[in-house]
Amino acid sequence: MAHAPQIKIPATYMRGGTSKGVFFSLNDLPEAAQTAGPARDALLLRVIGSPDPYDKQIDGMGGATSSTSKTVILSKSTKADHDVDYLFGQVSIDKPFVDWSGNCGNLSAAVGSFAISNGLVDASRIPQNGVAVVRVWQANIGKTIIAHVPITHGEVQETGDFELDGVTFPAAEVQLEFLDPAAEEEGAGGSMFPTGNLIDDLEVPGVGTFKSTLINAGIPTIFVNAEDIGYTGTELQGAINGDLKALAMFETIRACGALRMGLISSLDEAAKRQHTPKVAFVAKPADYIASSGKAISGGDIDLLVRALSMGKLHHAMMGTAAVAIGTAAAISGTLVNLAAGGVERNAVRFGHPSGTLRVGAQATQVNGEWTVKKAIMSRSARVLMEGFVRVPGDSF
Repeated sequence: MAHAPQIKIPATYMRGGTSKGVFFSLNDLPEAAQTAGPARDALLLRVIGSPDPYDKQIDGMGGATSSTSKTVILSKSTKADHDVDYLFGQVSIDKPFVDWSGNCGNLSAAVGSFAISNGLVDASRIPQNGVAVVRVWQANIGKTIIAHVPITHGEVQETGDFELDGVTFPAAEVQLEFLDPAAEEEGAGGSMFPTGNLIDDLEVPGVGTFKSTLINAGIPTIFVNAEDIGYTGTELQGAINGDLKALAMFETIRACGALRMGLISSLDEAAKRQHTPKVAFVAKPADYIASSGKAISGGDIDLLVRALSMGKLHHAMMGTAAVAIGTAAAISGTLVNLAAGGVERNAVRFGHPSGTLRVGAQATQVNGEWTVKKAIMSRSARVLMEGFVRVPGDSF
């Protein structure tokens, strides 16, 4: 029996923030995968190695975690005043689907450098030395991201001394600005708070009813108080990811929150929308030991946050969730703001399982609606490998 040979597709394996994924230029994809649809999804699933009933992604480029089962497609921007269009695909590990419902804030840090290195940014916009300002159109959510990419001798500077908790080695700092991060197409009428409330009583069958902040900023996120669900906010991955009962509870909370936010019309739809919304729990500052063994002092942070991604506690913090944290912290009366002391602030430093992260946001209220012009954070990015990825020719 004849089998289709493998084909090779130009690709770059990149780390961005605390995530990594396979990056493609749109025009390098096979023709059938250059447009959205089943062929594109099938190709990306095969590249990453999903669905994998063993949860290892051994036969693909994925790393069997939500942070490493990611794909990015980039092209010259079709939008005015933008350099590159950025489309993110979160690939399910054990199920045959790619979730296109949200952005990856961590991989956003690698978009500018890929775009520059692959000729997607006009050469006139790249200084010989200094910082290139790359205007990114985030196609999943229809938002603008400004990436400030360091340049040395006309090329992207990847090495440096910027340290990011959750990443082992230092690298060059990339500052990201997420402009107007409230998601317009999500939830009720595109409001930052789709229920119209800063705090809601969220009823979760089999779990209970407790306070929650439901926000669309960076990525739709459900915030709850750690103590209301039996946690302290100092937990590491091992305390939750091996607890099937806890994971089921969080998924039920996520589904109920998604329904309340208007993201789904029935609870069973949540299983087909794994990437969004996120669930996070918050607590007041406390001392703890990070996953690296580093001691984190409660006096050095404003609050504690733990977040789940694709059904598991994240090892650090998703970049988009960090935008939601910074935005919610800037608005007096949210659970995030209250955990951070209940004071007005334009920036917040929070503790996560790998250490700490600072994110800034400025919120204003106009005609009763909260808006945030931009959220700012620093990440880093690096090319890990470039060349070709191979897949069987009949796999898409």
